[in-house]
Amino acid sequence: MSPKLWLPVILVAVFAGAADVAGAYHRPPPRETLVESLVGDSDPTTPQQVHISLAGENGIRISWITNTHTLPTVYYGISSGKYDHSANGTISSYEYLTYTSGEIHDVVIGPLDPNTVYYYCFALGTTHEYSFKTPPASFPIKFVISGDLGQTGWTKSTLEHISQTNYDVLLLPGDLSYANMLQPLWDSYGRLVEPLASKRPWMVTQGNHEVERIPAIHPTPFTAYNARWHMPFEESGSTSNLYYSFEVSGVHVIMLGSYTDFDSGSDQYQWLKADLKKVDRNKTPWLVVLVHAPWYNSNYAHQGEKESVDMRESMEGLLYKARVDIVFAGHVHAYERFNRVYNQESDDCGPVHITIGDGGNREGLASKYKEPQPTISAFREASFGHGEFDVVNASYALWSWHRNDDDESVQSDLVWIKSLVSNPACNKLVI
Repeated sequence: MSPKLWLPVILVAVFAGAADVAGAYHRPPPRETLVESLVGDSDPTTPQQVHISLAGENGIRISWITNTHTLPTVYYGISSGKYDHSANGTISSYEYLTYTSGEIHDVVIGPLDPNTVYYYCFALGTTHEYSFKTPPASFPIKFVISGDLGQTGWTKSTLEHISQTNYDVLLLPGDLSYANMLQPLWDSYGRLVEPLASKRPWMVTQGNHEVERIPAIHPTPFTAYNARWHMPFEESGSTSNLYYSFEVSGVHVIMLGSYTDFDSGSDQYQWLKADLKKVDRNKTPWLVVLVHAPWYNSNYAHQGEKESVDMRESMEGLLYKARVDIVFAGHVHAYERFNRVYNQESDDCGPVHITIGDGGNREGLASKYKEPQPTISAFREASFGHGEFDVVNASYALWSWHRNDDDESVQSDLVWIKSLVSNPACNKLVI
């Protein structure tokens, strides 16, 4: 059956059962914060907190931390135990009050072949080998999306569900570790996500919990985030790690910063305007944006915040004219999917807005929604979980949201989405 024929069947199934399913579900309480320590046989040179991210065309950035000095070198190849290539990078560290980080290693390797498993290590002769798979060169591609992840029992369960999805790239719309200025919790978080983040690219943007600014004591914001999670902002012409873009397998992804300047005179606004002009919809027919604070939200949580209201007023017009397909957000600890919308009204040429700040944070769920449900809101539920965005081809993608139901992954929302570039009424792009 073609996507066009699947669509009405799935829509009927989703909307017919949504009210009964959501109403019958017992929402779980928060779970304890997990603190991941180094394994007992580790020494100060042991690589830890390994994670990878996309870095320009056909490149992968590998980041890791050691407690003492080691060389910033990666050995890699396409056969286990055989490393035909090596690359060198940089070492940095940071201080936060009385805390001093370990040595943060940052190495970009490539060019790499698409859809290929690579094996890598940080010292020849080591018994610890890592591996990752590069994304495909073209459709189909699967993204996993989860915001406000944290490091609780729910986080661990969500990560286990994600690990079973065979995804290509993970997108995280802010609020990673919930360290909240307790820097060792950044180390704990890095260890918690390493089993997944060392195997597939994790692309992240910042949330309010990454700010960690203390006036007069530590006035510089985002110190730990910028040091630990280096994203490809340089490659996309940005001057800040807080906003950037990348292209993968026919999808242009823009990561915006809700907690840095976004008015029309800001660097971020001017960069966004320029980045949108560079998008070639023949090469990347899908255009996706991530922010942290949602622009559309019928939950009582986080209503009226400037990072939502003012940012939407500033940038929504740019996204609409560029025919952005989807905007993913976090911040609100619940799930909500809106119909295509622009200027607070239904619009067939506007983006689908999806709030997915339900990864497993320690603060619990935002369970109170405004009633009646707005007509532009298609599905909403206060539960932990994750989303999967399967981009099948240039015209169709399958979006699904999977509730974390007492440690079981339950598909609870499912919808086909048609790209705006394939809609004759919307494909006349004016930027």
